[in-house]
Amino acid sequence: MIRRRSFISLLGGAAAAWPVGAWAQQGERVRRVGILLPWTDSDAEGQQRVTAFVRTLQQLGWSFGKNVRIDYRLSDSKVETMRASAAELVTLGPDVILALSSAATALLLEATRAIPIVFTGVADPVAEGYVESLSRPGGNASGFTVYEYSIGEKWLELLKEIAPRVTRVAALRETVIGVDLFATIQTLAPSMGLEIRAVDVRDADETERALTTFAQAQNGGVIATGGPRQSALRDLITALAIRHRLPAIYNARFFVTAGGLISYGSDLIDQYRQAAGYIDRILKGEKPADLPVHTPTKYETVINLKTAKALGLTVPASVLARADEVIE
Repeated sequence: MIRRRSFISLLGGAAAAWPVGAWAQQGERVRRVGILLPWTDSDAEGQQRVTAFVRTLQQLGWSFGKNVRIDYRLSDSKVETMRASAAELVTLGPDVILALSSAATALLLEATRAIPIVFTGVADPVAEGYVESLSRPGGNASGFTVYEYSIGEKWLELLKEIAPRVTRVAALRETVIGVDLFATIQTLAPSMGLEIRAVDVRDADETERALTTFAQAQNGGVIATGGPRQSALRDLITALAIRHRLPAIYNARFFVTAGGLISYGSDLIDQYRQAAGYIDRILKGEKPADLPVHTPTKYETVINLKTAKALGLTVPASVLARADEVIE
């Protein structure tokens, strides 16, 4: 069972006012915000993202225990757990729900087409049927995409530049997201002399077996396309990449701080600040159908030189010059 109070304390002062029961001042209505998180309470990345969201809500004038309360459910990134959590949140009747990840969004939309939903970390909300279009979502959901599929080309280019000997690439993907992105990567790879193999990430044991088998042949590399299970398994995935000497590129900075080689992706923490802005607008009367879906306007490159050394790689000066952050 997820430890609710433990999660509150780990978030620190910004969420210290998250109450077990929040009482409004007399005559003032308490608005309810639901959050569906695909992480456990011990996940540091999840804590950072929610803290950014909570602090921004406070800056926008929402006071916990006075005019807003948060009902949230954490999970272990498994579909069954998340589906039950989504149903619980909907039963509570919140004014709006924040969905963290494409998996969370899909399950919430299974449960309700009436309660407003703001999503983050979604790859292709149009293809997944979450919205009618990016400019006019049309339904009860809107939010922020994690990247555009053209990012796949950049991942391939960076991986080849930092590890020229790589000719085979294991592309990690998840069922809810990653299938169409994999197709894009697979189409582009031959022009760069790369062969792509899909590795479906479902659990730790299967992922370890797949990467261990893949690493038995030479000149292998890895692309982690992202998703809640890859996030939850980041310590395992980065450790396997180093153990089997597989140069890997990841979709987010927190993989590199966990020991990954290089990442190229959007600022995920900032998405949660922006999501708080959309929550604020919805609580004040706007509808998700009228709020356009935002795509990232800036991507950042992060490199871990310690991991590069462990893999026997020398990072080209041209890559270092373009890096937004270098971890030594």
